[in-house]
Amino acid sequence: MSNSLAVLRSAAGLRQSRTRTAGITASRTATDLLDSTAAMVDPALHAAVDSLPGSTRRIAGYHFGWWDADERPSGHRPGTALRPALTLVTAHAIGGSEATAAAIPAAVAVELVHNFSMLHDDATHHDAGRRRRASSSTVFGKTSSVLAGDALLTLAFDVLAGTSGSHAAVIRRRLTTAIQASIEGQAQDLSFEQRTDVAPAECPHLHGLKTAELFACACAVGALSAGGTFSDTERYHRYGDQLGLAVQFTDDILGIWGHPAVTGKPAYADLAVRKKSAPVVAALASGTPEAAELADLYRRPQLTPPELARAAALAEAAGGREWSRQQAAACLAAALRELLPGRFDNKLRSLAQLAARGHQ
Repeated sequence: MSNSLAVLRSAAGLRQSRTRTAGITASRTATDLLDSTAAMVDPALHAAVDSLPGSTRRIAGYHFGWWDADERPSGHRPGTALRPALTLVTAHAIGGSEATAAAIPAAVAVELVHNFSMLHDDATHHDAGRRRRASSSTVFGKTSSVLAGDALLTLAFDVLAGTSGSHAAVIRRRLTTAIQASIEGQAQDLSFEQRTDVAPAECPHLHGLKTAELFACACAVGALSAGGTFSDTERYHRYGDQLGLAVQFTDDILGIWGHPAVTGKPAYADLAVRKKSAPVVAALASGTPEAAELADLYRRPQLTPPELARAAALAEAAGGREWSRQQAAACLAAALRELLPGRFDNKLRSLAQLAARGHQ
């Protein structure tokens, strides 16, 4: 891949996006805001992915939902691009429209890193579905999907290589820190599956590594791209961190009880692979008869549909769902406390409330 080619194409996407920054100001709802920020990021994101070699480009485009396995336009709805939206709205809160345009490369890099982690997550957790269709690892194989994820990771830094400014090096370091945290979180998540002694108190730490650090990074790099002060950057970092925790606790609930039309995954997806998500960990630690029965089901190599439904009922009866809901609510409240009265902090408030309901 040519670094100069990727930078030039990303710059072209950036120029096209400058005219759309007014959409942040005009957006009346959180959903409108996601649509507006996606319109700013998408041209540069497409241009960056188009610079990949053919084999990884094909998988990446499928994963993003742009085309089917044969690269025909799919009409499939892509993800909501919540993390880049946080980057752009945070930048706008500090520096207005010009700062928002300048933050687009950082927003693209954050989205590429997020999708790198999803491609690896699907392969390591054997997830068959993603975004309401077969996952990339199911269609192209786990090894090829992991390689495509690696390509997105390197592409993130390729996009940032064309940026300048006093905070450019700090932005790259923040992203590196988030990536290292995500990898460590993935490793710990896999270790949970082999352990029988996972405690509920370990879940926030895992979620912080696996999910919240990238949310925090998304907000921090938005502030840095706008020339924000240390105080502003750290406040938005804390907001993103707590929001990421709330989102992951909610995601754990949806991974068991979410409707496939909402989650894009089969019913009881996390139970089917015996994932030690937060509701399961809390249920298994409850010391109840339901916990003992759930532990027995989790020792089985495969669960039938009735057994999956039974496992979900046991996890709820043992308190796992309610404990996770309380954790999500507490983290969302902590995130909102970091925001100040003001037009764009209120938009971040709306995004947080939407995301914590499972719209991510």
